[in-house]
Amino acid sequence: MAPFLFKRAHVDVKQYYRKIREVQNALPESDVLVVSLATADGGKEGVISETSREVAAKLIVEGRAVQATEEQKTAYFERQIAARKEAHRAELARRLQVAIIAEPDMELRANRNSDNWLDKD
Repeated sequence: MAPFLFKRAHVDVKQYYRKIREVQNALPESDVLVVSLATADGGKEGVISETSREVAAKLIVEGRAVQATEEQKTAYFERQIAARKEAHRAELARRLQVAIIAEPDMELRANRNSDNWLDKD
């Protein structure tokens, strides 16, 4: 589908929104993965984003993105799963508290605990 260009001074707004509705109705999922295209205003090519059908249709019609291929979708979801696992591991590591005690300190603590136990009787 050819992008809808805004180079003219007058834009047919009805045609613009008609194209958005057509593209939106052609999109199969409620959330769509799109791949950005390089744009004159500095848009970076190749960035995959998960968007709503409405936003995806607008980006496609304006020529700023295309729908992701199956390979791109698979790679994107694999990266998302790996990132979630890494975040989970980091959270567990943050919660884990380890105290390192030297052996002489452990003997001292053991003696104190055994002395306290004797005093309670």
